[in-house]
Amino acid sequence: MRPVEADEGSYQVVLNDEEQYSIWPAGEQPPAGWRPDGTVGSKQHCLDRIDEVWTDMRPRSARRPR
Repeated sequence: MRPVEADEGSYQVVLNDEEQYSIWPAGEQPPAGWRPDGTVGSKQHCLDRIDEVWTDMRPRSARRPR
């Protein structure tokens, strides 16, 4: 993914199939393999949402019981 450098503007929270989160400029299609989670707002709002929901940093495949 390309880095999001500007603090201004609107962003969206995106996640992949491994339930790893990132932010992406709102209104832009996320890259292949990533999908919006429905959260849109300021950069800080999106980062706060990620902090709230992404409590286990391991990829989903590593969290599955074997």
